[in-house]
Amino acid sequence: MKRIVICGAAGRDFHNFNVLYREREDVRVVAFTATQIPDIDNRRYPPELAGPLYPEGVAIHAEAELTRLIQDRDVEEVVFSYSDVSHEHVMHVGCRAMAAGASFTLLSPTRTMIRSRRPVVSVCAVRTGAGKSQTSRAVADILSDAGKRLVAVRHPMPYGDLAAQRVQRFASLDDLARHRCTIEEREEYEPHLQRGRTVYAGVDYGAILTEAEREADIILWDGGNNDTPFYRSDLEIVVVDPHRPGHELLYYPGEINFLRADVIVMNKIDSADQADVETVRSNIAEHNPGARLVEARSRLELDDPETIRGKRVLVVEDGPTLTHGEMRYGAGVVAARRHAAADLVDPRPWIVGSIKTAYEKYPKIGPLLPAMGYGERQIRDLEQTINRVECDAVVIATPVDLNKLINIDKPTVRVTYELEVTSEPSLRQILLERFA
Repeated sequence: MKRIVICGAAGRDFHNFNVLYREREDVRVVAFTATQIPDIDNRRYPPELAGPLYPEGVAIHAEAELTRLIQDRDVEEVVFSYSDVSHEHVMHVGCRAMAAGASFTLLSPTRTMIRSRRPVVSVCAVRTGAGKSQTSRAVADILSDAGKRLVAVRHPMPYGDLAAQRVQRFASLDDLARHRCTIEEREEYEPHLQRGRTVYAGVDYGAILTEAEREADIILWDGGNNDTPFYRSDLEIVVVDPHRPGHELLYYPGEINFLRADVIVMNKIDSADQADVETVRSNIAEHNPGARLVEARSRLELDDPETIRGKRVLVVEDGPTLTHGEMRYGAGVVAARRHAAADLVDPRPWIVGSIKTAYEKYPKIGPLLPAMGYGERQIRDLEQTINRVECDAVVIATPVDLNKLINIDKPTVRVTYELEVTSEPSLRQILLERFA
């Protein structure tokens, strides 16, 4: 019996286990390792999800323990199962596994895709923070306006009670509180819910698909972390980012998305350098010339520009975009500069608790504040940090209004952003050609 460790981050790892290993008697998954997300190691994938071959479930260890696990548990194979990391990082993990005596495996995306009885359109990206979420919203709007019953199935973010999160259905904003959603989950689910669309997420994506198919004409795979789709897609839409030219060829598995894409959306062309736009265009022409290119701008709106004009502001950006997305700035910085904020206040002298830990893990974040909120403790640390910072106002550039989750003792403004296509054929034309 082959003994396996799956390296993951509470998402793709569980899916790969469920689809490929859960019912196999010739292999034994002896452990998951966890990275990127706080407080998920030292837990267990529960027996209710792991199945009858794993009556005690599967232990989750920190990835730092990988070498010891291979040696102590006589592990033959390490399966790499998380995303939004550089090719260099993947091979560093691979070398550690092989040096300890195990083989190192990258699974084919098609082997882990589940086929749906409904048409599926997927929206993924080459990096976190490329503009995938606003593209997903645009796709969903187009298909809903065409009279299609669309259900969004979101890439997993199960950081709580895994058994309770096996299949989650969100049909109203009240469901966000009922499922005790983190800030990261709310950022993705809330915009869909505000448009009247149902969202599914969770842990077991076979069971999730069965439920979603009952109420959908079309399934939207709403990807995350530049991961590949969990479902076999009839149209693969992939977002690239000219603010990070060349990253479409340097990150795993974003390059896979880039090479597989039927449609490539290049967002943010209004705020990127023209030379960087041309670099991305050139890479598309060389590496995926058959893809249809859609160019777009990210239309930013600030609800009260006068609140920040001439003021010292703290900019709170989308958390994953700044952390493992490695962006040096986001929509909040662009909006603050456009509306003549006097200065961007560096929050680092005032950060506390788990927010301070995040800066230590991701030292390139710089003078911005990521909206970290993977649990109640981190949400409270975020609230305390914001209120400690000496500034005149706070620019909130996350898809969810933080004022609904924390108490901020300073004036706040919100930045919203939507996809605005600037090229032909438009995204609408492409979608209606395929799904009308």
